[in-house]
Amino acid sequence: MVSETVISLRGVVALLGRFPALARLDLDVDAGEIVLVRGPNGAGKSTLLRVCAGLVPVDSGNARVLGHDLRADRRVIRRSVGYLGHDTGLYADLTVRDNVRFWARATGASGADADAAMVRLDLDTRLADIIVARLSAGQRRRVGLAVLLAQRPKVWLLDEPHAALDENGRDVLDEVLRQAAAGGAAVLVASHDHGRAEQLAHRSVSLAGGHVHSVREPGGTGVFGG
Repeated sequence: MVSETVISLRGVVALLGRFPALARLDLDVDAGEIVLVRGPNGAGKSTLLRVCAGLVPVDSGNARVLGHDLRADRRVIRRSVGYLGHDTGLYADLTVRDNVRFWARATGASGADADAAMVRLDLDTRLADIIVARLSAGQRRRVGLAVLLAQRPKVWLLDEPHAALDENGRDVLDEVLRQAAAGGAAVLVASHDHGRAEQLAHRSVSLAGGHVHSVREPGGTGVFGG
């Protein structure tokens, strides 16, 4: 059975100011696939995720997500893409429940989806009515993940998702991402936690200087220069 390519980037250049954060980058991600993005700080990992989320414009090259040309219209994909960066984007003065329900409605999800996501991330009891400003970094991370889970995106884009989570939170996150991929979502994860992330991912790509430097295929059996 041929997999559907959900993310297709060819020769993509993305500028931050005058600096090419992505420099003629090529990458494909298929439905049902979890891909780990590796690389040092400044390699372009966060910019890659933000390009795929439609948050950073493509200056040249060909970029398609879910069949949509990002150079023609990068906003059209936003309800179908779940992005979690270093900043969770939560409202600090709202409760956990209000944040999850608000962002669920904003992405077209239902209140039932929001409540189920809170249960899955263990946010439905003592934390539900706590103001987000009072939460720890790991708890805020859980809330951000609950927002994505409620959305049920077709593309998951996560920047250091394991950061600040305790061991239980990391286990829950991994299971959520495996289930999302099993349901046909494409998952792109940028992480420095290579041990855990490599066990989760089907393959990994390494960025250097804003382009794909190497690819590690399933099982870690080979690395090929890019």
